[in-house]
Amino acid sequence: MIRLVLPYPISANRYWATRTIPGKGPRKAMAMTYVTPEAKAYKTLVEATCRAAGIRAPLAGRVRIDVLLFPHRPLDWKTRQRKLGAAWDDGVQCLDLDNANKVLLDALKDVAIEDDKWVRRLTSERMEPDGEARVVVTITAMPVVQLQADLLGVAA
Repeated sequence: MIRLVLPYPISANRYWATRTIPGKGPRKAMAMTYVTPEAKAYKTLVEATCRAAGIRAPLAGRVRIDVLLFPHRPLDWKTRQRKLGAAWDDGVQCLDLDNANKVLLDALKDVAIEDDKWVRRLTSERMEPDGEARVVVTITAMPVVQLQADLLGVAA
Protein backbone atom coordinates (compact mmCIF):
# COMPACT_ATOMS: atom_id res chain seq x y z
CA MET A 1 0.00 0.00 0.00
CA ILE A 2 1.21 3.47 -0.87
CA ARG A 3 -0.07 6.60 0.89
CA LEU A 4 0.86 9.97 -0.59
CA VAL A 5 0.09 13.54 0.35
CA LEU A 6 0.25 15.42 -2.94
CA PRO A 7 -0.17 19.05 -3.93
CA TYR A 8 -3.69 20.11 -4.85
CA PRO A 9 -4.23 19.17 -8.51
CA ILE A 10 -4.65 21.71 -11.25
CA SER A 11 -7.90 21.84 -13.17
CA ALA A 12 -8.31 19.54 -16.16
CA ASN A 13 -9.28 22.71 -18.01
CA ARG A 14 -5.69 23.90 -17.51
CA TYR A 15 -4.09 20.47 -17.95
CA TRP A 16 -4.71 20.21 -21.67
CA ALA A 17 -4.91 22.97 -24.24
CA THR A 18 -5.80 23.00 -27.90
CA ARG A 19 -4.12 25.06 -30.55
CA THR A 20 -5.36 25.50 -34.09
CA ILE A 21 -2.75 25.26 -36.79
CA PRO A 22 -3.88 27.18 -39.87
CA GLY A 23 -3.86 25.37 -43.16
CA LYS A 24 -1.66 26.43 -46.07
CA GLY A 25 -2.93 26.19 -49.57
CA PRO A 26 -5.14 23.11 -50.01
CA ARG A 27 -4.40 21.81 -46.50
CA LYS A 28 -7.17 22.33 -43.98
CA ALA A 29 -6.59 23.82 -40.57
CA MET A 30 -6.13 21.24 -37.84
CA ALA A 31 -6.47 21.23 -34.08
CA MET A 32 -3.71 19.92 -31.84
CA THR A 33 -4.29 19.08 -28.17
CA TYR A 34 -1.27 19.08 -25.90
CA VAL A 35 -0.28 18.91 -22.24
CA THR A 36 0.37 22.42 -20.93
CA PRO A 37 3.60 23.53 -19.23
CA GLU A 38 1.58 23.94 -16.00
CA ALA A 39 0.50 20.29 -16.28
CA LYS A 40 4.07 19.15 -16.88
CA ALA A 41 5.17 21.09 -13.79
CA TYR A 42 2.42 19.41 -11.71
CA LYS A 43 3.45 15.96 -12.95
CA THR A 44 7.09 16.75 -12.09
CA LEU A 45 6.05 17.82 -8.59
CA VAL A 46 4.02 14.61 -8.12
CA GLU A 47 6.97 12.55 -9.34
CA ALA A 48 9.33 14.30 -6.90
CA THR A 49 6.88 13.68 -4.04
CA CYS A 50 6.66 9.99 -4.98
CA ARG A 51 10.46 9.67 -5.13
CA ALA A 52 10.79 11.38 -1.72
CA ALA A 53 8.27 8.83 -0.36
CA GLY A 54 10.55 6.01 -1.56
CA ILE A 55 8.64 5.00 -4.68
CA ARG A 56 11.22 3.84 -7.24
CA ALA A 57 8.95 1.93 -9.63
CA PRO A 58 5.22 1.98 -10.34
CA LEU A 59 2.94 -0.70 -8.89
CA ALA A 60 2.32 -3.31 -11.56
CA GLY A 61 -1.13 -4.67 -12.35
CA ARG A 62 -4.50 -4.00 -10.79
CA VAL A 63 -4.80 -1.26 -8.20
CA ARG A 64 -7.36 0.40 -6.01
CA ILE A 65 -7.04 4.16 -5.55
CA ASP A 66 -8.68 6.16 -2.77
CA VAL A 67 -8.61 9.95 -3.09
CA LEU A 68 -9.30 12.50 -0.35
CA LEU A 69 -9.47 16.02 -1.80
CA PHE A 70 -8.91 18.83 0.69
CA PRO A 71 -9.73 22.28 -0.73
CA HIS A 72 -8.00 25.37 0.63
CA ARG A 73 -9.64 26.69 3.80
CA PRO A 74 -10.67 30.33 3.26
CA LEU A 75 -9.67 33.01 5.75
CA ASP A 76 -13.31 33.65 6.68
CA TRP A 77 -14.05 30.01 7.50
CA LYS A 78 -15.06 30.73 11.11
CA THR A 79 -17.60 33.32 9.97
CA ARG A 80 -18.98 30.88 7.39
CA GLN A 81 -19.17 28.18 10.04
CA ARG A 82 -21.11 30.42 12.45
CA LYS A 83 -23.60 31.44 9.72
CA LEU A 84 -24.01 28.12 7.92
CA GLY A 85 -23.23 25.48 10.52
CA ALA A 86 -22.12 22.05 9.32
CA ALA A 87 -22.63 22.97 5.66
CA TRP A 88 -20.22 25.92 5.85
CA ASP A 89 -17.80 24.39 3.35
CA ASP A 90 -20.37 23.78 0.59
CA GLY A 91 -19.54 27.17 -0.91
CA VAL A 92 -15.75 26.76 -0.75
CA GLN A 93 -14.16 26.70 -4.19
CA CYS A 94 -13.06 23.16 -5.05
CA LEU A 95 -12.33 21.10 -8.15
CA ASP A 96 -14.98 18.63 -9.23
CA LEU A 97 -13.97 15.18 -8.06
CA ASP A 98 -13.98 13.69 -11.55
CA ASN A 99 -11.87 16.60 -12.79
CA ALA A 100 -9.33 16.04 -10.00
CA ASN A 101 -9.24 12.28 -10.55
CA LYS A 102 -8.31 12.54 -14.22
CA VAL A 103 -5.45 14.93 -13.49
CA LEU A 104 -4.20 12.79 -10.58
CA LEU A 105 -4.29 9.53 -12.51
CA ASP A 106 -2.42 11.13 -15.39
CA ALA A 107 0.22 12.52 -13.01
CA LEU A 108 0.63 9.14 -11.23
CA LYS A 109 1.01 7.20 -14.49
CA ASP A 110 4.48 5.66 -14.90
CA VAL A 111 5.44 6.97 -11.44
CA ALA A 112 3.26 5.25 -8.81
CA ILE A 113 1.04 3.17 -11.13
CA GLU A 114 1.79 1.67 -14.53
CA ASP A 115 -1.27 3.07 -16.24
CA ASP A 116 -4.77 4.17 -15.31
CA LYS A 117 -6.13 1.19 -17.29
CA TRP A 118 -5.12 -0.91 -14.26
CA VAL A 119 -7.33 1.03 -11.84
CA ARG A 120 -10.07 -1.42 -10.89
CA ARG A 121 -11.60 0.59 -8.04
CA LEU A 122 -11.54 4.34 -7.58
CA THR A 123 -13.12 6.16 -4.65
CA SER A 124 -12.92 9.87 -4.08
CA GLU A 125 -14.27 12.17 -1.43
CA ARG A 126 -14.26 15.91 -0.97
CA MET A 127 -13.15 16.66 2.56
CA GLU A 128 -13.82 19.62 4.84
CA PRO A 129 -11.09 22.23 4.38
CA ASP A 130 -8.73 22.08 7.35
CA GLY A 131 -5.83 24.24 6.19
CA GLU A 132 -3.67 23.99 3.09
CA ALA A 133 -5.14 22.51 -0.06
CA ARG A 134 -3.88 19.01 -0.80
CA VAL A 135 -4.89 15.58 -1.94
CA VAL A 136 -4.27 12.36 -0.03
CA VAL A 137 -3.96 9.34 -2.30
CA THR A 138 -3.86 5.72 -1.15
CA ILE A 139 -2.87 3.13 -3.75
CA THR A 140 -3.38 -0.54 -2.97
CA ALA A 141 -2.37 -3.48 -5.16
CA MET A 142 -5.29 -5.78 -5.95
CA PRO A 143 -4.66 -9.49 -6.46
CA VAL A 144 -6.27 -11.23 -9.38
CA VAL A 145 -8.89 -13.59 -7.97
CA GLN A 146 -10.26 -16.32 -10.20
CA LEU A 147 -13.66 -16.83 -8.61
CA GLN A 148 -14.91 -19.20 -11.30
CA ALA A 149 -11.82 -21.43 -11.51
CA ASP A 150 -13.67 -24.28 -9.77
CA LEU A 151 -16.38 -24.22 -12.44
CA LEU A 152 -13.78 -24.81 -15.13
CA GLY A 153 -12.08 -27.63 -13.25
CA VAL A 154 -8.97 -25.56 -12.72
CA ALA A 155 -7.13 -26.13 -9.46
CA ALA A 156 -6.50 -22.94 -7.53
